Amino acid sequence: MSSTNQTQMNTTFNLQRQGILGVVFFSTVTTLPCCVFLFINVTMLYTLRSKEVFRETSRFILVFNLLFSDTVHLAQSQSMYLLSVSRVTLLYSVCVVLVSLNTLTLNVSIITLVTMCLERYIAVCFPFKHSVLITTKNTGVVILVIWCFSSLRVLVEISLIFKFSFYNAMEMQMVEFCGKDSVLSDPVSDIFSKAFTYFLCVLGVVTVVFSYIGVIVAARSASTDKASAKKAQRTLLLHLLQLGLTLSSTIHNSLLIVISNDPDRIRAVQMQNVLYICVIVLPKCLSSPIYGFRDQTIRPVLLLNLTCQWRGSAVISNIQAKNKIRVHGN
Repeated sequence: MSSTNQTQMNTTFNLQRQGILGVVFFSTVTTLPCCVFLFINVTMLYTLRSKEVFRETSRFILVFNLLFSDTVHLAQSQSMYLLSVSRVTLLYSVCVVLVSLNTLTLNVSIITLVTMCLERYIAVCFPFKHSVLITTKNTGVVILVIWCFSSLRVLVEISLIFKFSFYNAMEMQMVEFCGKDSVLSDPVSDIFSKAFTYFLCVLGVVTVVFSYIGVIVAARSASTDKASAKKAQRTLLLHLLQLGLTLSSTIHNSLLIVISNDPDRIRAVQMQNVLYICVIVLPKCLSSPIYGFRDQTIRPVLLLNLTCQWRGSAVISNIQAKNKIRVHGN
């Protein structure tokens, strides 16, 4: 009997040790890339505000808006992930704020991607009207509308949460970890959230497909710049890829529920961590490579800003070395 108890204790200890090692491993694996891409994203945000050509070009203004929302979403998602793996529970009201911010930035990213697809469609198919329609002022108005429309969903969800849960739960400590499912517990909020998500999915897919077909048709026209049309096609395909990955994050919670039914707890946790990396982290790390390193206008300035510290130290070292040579020569 004692040997059986000892075996059970050893098994429990091994499972706990594997669980702790898994938490440390996946926390490191997710946090390091997030920190790297947050640094790159912040540098690119600075780059897009450092030159007048970036501040006054509609395409770069939209990229700035997309990158800003992706950066906030990535930082906030990683913070919530670290809180969950550390088994830290929050006040219900704090969780509502975090989930609302997560929803807001996700919606802004999706709608901005849709807007960028339309901008490329107009640039290729209506090149003479592009400079009239896509101005800096109009782009600013569109971005304002994007944030207001995205905020409208958040305000509706918060009002539903207040209606059903405010008096009982807003000052309570949460038993579960902070997440969208734990906040939108009533059926009305859940139905509204799913309906809005489906609307964004349909809007995004239809817009990208429509824009891509329009660019292909325009590319066959003799009056269209072939090189510009080909580049627009590749850009729209990248938009479609990023949009698909971003939209996949909307089913993250549903996939978590399926994975949590796995009787092997350690394997279930590992699958959840891999799912988080692929569905949440990866889509938010694509903006800088797609719109920064790929763009011939942004790339030189971005690389210069990313390497300014090392280049600056190298220049200082060279100046100091030259001064020493002059002193010895004298």
